Amino acid sequence: MAAAVRRRLVAVALLAPFLLGACSTPTAEPPRATADTAVAEIKAGEAYNDTDVMFLQMFVHHQRQALQMTATAVERAQDPELRTLVQAVQATESDELSMIEGWLKGWGESTEVDTAPNLHAHHGGLPGTGPAEIKALTTVPDAEFDTAFLSLFLAHQHNAMELADIVTDGGKNAETKSFGERVKASRQGEIQQMLKLMAK
Repeated sequence: MAAAVRRRLVAVALLAPFLLGACSTPTAEPPRATADTAVAEIKAGEAYNDTDVMFLQMFVHHQRQALQMTATAVERAQDPELRTLVQAVQATESDELSMIEGWLKGWGESTEVDTAPNLHAHHGGLPGTGPAEIKALTTVPDAEFDTAFLSLFLAHQHNAMELADIVTDGGKNAETKSFGERVKASRQGEIQQMLKLMAK
C-alpha cells in the first residue's frame, strides 16, 4: 500500500506542470492529462524535431542505468535516509521512463540510442555511467557502499542535467522541453540531498 501511495504522489508531481499549464491558458480543448491519468499516458504532441528524439533516446539509456544503480542501492544502502531517497528516485524515474518511451513509440521512433561515440561528439559525448562502474556497486564492501554509490550517482544526475540542456536549447516539442526543465530542477534537488548525506 505504501508503494502505491508513493507512486501516486510521484504521478501527481510529474503531472503538476501539465495541470498548471492547462489551468492558466484558456482553451476550448480538454486538458490532455488529469490527476487520474497515468504518467505514461501523457502525450507529447505531434510537433518534434531530431533534437527531441535524440534527447529522449539518450535519456532512456540514462534512466535505465539509474534504475540499475538504485536497484542495487535499495538492497545495499547502509543509511536509512539514503535508502528512502533511492526508493523515491526509483519511483520517479520508472514513471519518467515509461512516459518518454511512450512518446518515442508514439512518434514511430526507436527507444534505443546508438552509443557510437562519434555520433554524439558534437554535443560533448553520450552522458552515462560505465557498465564496470555500475557493476562495482555490487561488490564494494558494505562499509564503503554509501560513499561509492553517492559519488557515482551524483555524477550521473549531474549528467542528466547537462543532457536536459540539449532539448531545452534545441528541441521543438513543448512537452519534451518542459520535461527537460523538470529534469534539471528535480536532479538539482536530488544532488543537494546527496551532498548532505555525504557530509554526515
